[in-house]
Amino acid sequence: MDAQDSVAARIAQQRPRVHILTGTVCNNNCIFCMEEDRDGRKVTNAATTDESVRWILGRHSDYEEVCFTSGEPTTNPRLPHWLRMAKQAGVRWISMMTNGRALSYEAYTRALLGAGLNRLYVSIHGHTQKLHEGLTRTPGSFAQTLAGIDMAARYKRHGLVLHTSTVVTKRNLPHLADIYAFLRGHGVDQVVFNVMQANGRANTYFDQIFPTYTEIAAAAQAFLSACPERPAQAFFVDIPLCTTTQLPDHNRGYVEDYAHFEPPNPGHDIVADLESRRAGEHGELVQIRRSDLDDSARHKRPECATCRHDRVCEGVWGNYLRRHGWAEFTPVA
Repeated sequence: MDAQDSVAARIAQQRPRVHILTGTVCNNNCIFCMEEDRDGRKVTNAATTDESVRWILGRHSDYEEVCFTSGEPTTNPRLPHWLRMAKQAGVRWISMMTNGRALSYEAYTRALLGAGLNRLYVSIHGHTQKLHEGLTRTPGSFAQTLAGIDMAARYKRHGLVLHTSTVVTKRNLPHLADIYAFLRGHGVDQVVFNVMQANGRANTYFDQIFPTYTEIAAAAQAFLSACPERPAQAFFVDIPLCTTTQLPDHNRGYVEDYAHFEPPNPGHDIVADLESRRAGEHGELVQIRRSDLDDSARHKRPECATCRHDRVCEGVWGNYLRRHGWAEFTPVA
């Protein structure tokens, strides 16, 4: 297997993780948030109960990781209890996707870690207050998030793994190197640059904030070529592999395979056989996979079948193609 194939091998060999929908609200107001339907999210995530969490955890052996996410998990007072349930169930990796603001309070962070949390994904979108808060549209969020990262870094010696997630926009694209150096300097293990999914607010404000994949790949190549740390612990995620062939394979990331469970709702029309996805103690839940959304919103063209990455590539977002077409996508021979 040559270097070009190794990212495909990593994708093909991954095990899925399960997401537990936790936060009914969020204390940030990010311009690119995929969850634009805040009222719908509140209804769906409020349906997560001790009973549904217990049922999901009873199947944790099917997944490599249990991740508490959606909305802002730290706004849910049941979070420490659910983390403790996961630990008692024997889950190896218990993680959370968060804006990190609540982690600035040491007593709260210690409570989460004591309950079982051992992996963090903290969202931070710039290395300065102006850059970060221009995207979160929430005054004071930068200082709190950074304090949360610093607090988490203090507890890495106890086994906590600390990753960050930076959504790539037109505003922060010129600052990849500065953001990376800043976050590594604050103890972050992996700096993940997430390319926006062209849904929700990212679609609403597409023209203002969404750089082209070609622009992102070029900026990533320039940053990685000049980065003094080799290999850089930076990963570019959710960008078609055909546009990143010039990047070191180590830095070509991917969106993990995952599933979540929620009550039936009209949005499940993207699932072909809904009855086969019934879950929960009494069939009151539906399993939704990441691929369900991808299959309905991403597209390929016939030429994609000739690409060496075709079997692991999920295609291109339809909302992106409507703006830019197929010109920048060339199958890798």
